[in-house]
Amino acid sequence: MPTPFSINLQYDGKSVQPNTGKMTFYDEFYIDVNVEDIALGQRIRMTLHPKQTIQLQQLEIELPMTYGAGEKIFCNGYQSWTESKEYTPQGQIPNLKWPAKNKWKYQGDYQNKNIQRGPGQLHSWTYTYIRRNKKLAFFGSLNEHTGFTIFQHECNRGWLKVQLDLDELKLEHSYPAIDIVILEGKETAVFDQYFQLMNVPELKAPPLTGWTSWYHYFTNISEDIILKNLAAFAEKETPIDLFQIDDGYQQAVGDWMKIKPSFPNGMAHMAHQIKSKGYKAGIWLAPFICTTESDIFKNKQNWILKDSAGQLVKAGYNKNWGGWYYALDFYNKEVKDYISGVCITIFEKWNFDLIKLDFLYAACLAPPPTKTRGQIMCEAMDFLRNIAGDKWLLACGVPLGAAFGRVDYCRIGGDVHMNWEDKWLAWNGLRERTSTLASIHATLGRWQLNGRAFHNDPDVFILREDKNKLSQTQQNTLLLVNRLLGNLLFTSDYVGDYSTEQWCEFEEAFLVGKAKDIQVTQIQDETFLIHFTTQSTKWQVFINLKNKINKVNYKQQEIALQAHESLLLLADNQTTTY
Repeated sequence: MPTPFSINLQYDGKSVQPNTGKMTFYDEFYIDVNVEDIALGQRIRMTLHPKQTIQLQQLEIELPMTYGAGEKIFCNGYQSWTESKEYTPQGQIPNLKWPAKNKWKYQGDYQNKNIQRGPGQLHSWTYTYIRRNKKLAFFGSLNEHTGFTIFQHECNRGWLKVQLDLDELKLEHSYPAIDIVILEGKETAVFDQYFQLMNVPELKAPPLTGWTSWYHYFTNISEDIILKNLAAFAEKETPIDLFQIDDGYQQAVGDWMKIKPSFPNGMAHMAHQIKSKGYKAGIWLAPFICTTESDIFKNKQNWILKDSAGQLVKAGYNKNWGGWYYALDFYNKEVKDYISGVCITIFEKWNFDLIKLDFLYAACLAPPPTKTRGQIMCEAMDFLRNIAGDKWLLACGVPLGAAFGRVDYCRIGGDVHMNWEDKWLAWNGLRERTSTLASIHATLGRWQLNGRAFHNDPDVFILREDKNKLSQTQQNTLLLVNRLLGNLLFTSDYVGDYSTEQWCEFEEAFLVGKAKDIQVTQIQDETFLIHFTTQSTKWQVFINLKNKINKVNYKQQEIALQAHESLLLLADNQTTTY
């Protein structure tokens, strides 16, 4: 457990190194550093007390660290969609190449100039760990509401830097800048301790199964299409919980109360139809963005977020929406009133049970001088939580630290693809890309959050043959990983076309017992082993994500796994191939 550390602080063009473990006084401010021994490790808290207005350029803690060749480092991506996984100390996180940078740089951390990139330079947001044999050396932030925390592993130099994410932050009042824990122990113990210290409330919402319109119909949805899929589920008396209408019901992104003519009876009618079949009703919403086709963009540009130069802030590019979309100014009262009115209408007038909140990262793209991205994002999530009350929220496209304890369900990976991988975007280094492989990586990497921070949404599984290029092997690996490591199990298939075999697979997925005592281990490059139990039965799953045959050892036997194949084994060595 690394005890010694140093502090580097840059403000008003000056650079100082405050004392560790006590107060240090300067003419413009004083800083209070507190180090506390806790179960499994230490807690380090740092508070700045300005005597006058100061401007921070950098605040970081440096800890000496050893990185063994056989160890693994988990790097949590900036937001929900960001590919997140374990790396070797010699590994490298991809950076976005110029062909894709113009359109997709806004989704991730590609514009953050303080992040070090290159071989052996690995960064993680909010929390990170080093896997050492059967224990973790864990590092996590407890106060993302004052600023996101970036953990930068400089493996070649033997340093771990804990850096506050800030952009020339102006301080006038006392500021709890950094609050981190350093823990060491078994995986379950350190994650339990982390979320206990964070005081994340116990989850009240249940795990869910369901259907969503997106991955089959995308924006081309209508009342007829939704009712057709609803009837197909009802006819089979399928035991799912929730039926979700995704993007495409609104005339333009941002104009949530203007419904497409393809829904002639309105959204309250749709919720009623869903509930009449015994399902909960869900709907999609992107509260902090608008497209150029929206009335907001055309008539209310004072609602759109501006950067320091007064330019409209782009939040990304989406060809389904006709091109660029823009961030709304969360601190504009009219924007808040509008979003509040939309959510109240959805919950109270339309009578939906769940809102899927998407593209949330847009709220904090251009922080004002007196706030950090973390402050804005957490305040925005608190705002949405307060509106929803006891209704269910599913967050997507959100920096995860801002979602801890604030939503019921949260996406923990990118969108699945109708192919295994989007090779062009992967080559370009986009970590927020639509990719089945990247989605599975994130599900395997962030599984410890499930049931602690929120219910994990690993995205949909797919069993259909039409409008889909995933092989049967790939489909079943996706399904197996999702059902073991997530608490939101959705599909987007039109189940009316299912064969008898597909129905058997579907029903097995939804009726499988709850997995407990989960352990996930990367045993080789792109090869994973999952241990779990259902009731009193112990299982283990080998997963080969490689594009070629890979051999694994099991009870002194060598087993050949095909490309993208998963193998589920009982404790008595009976096997089932997926």
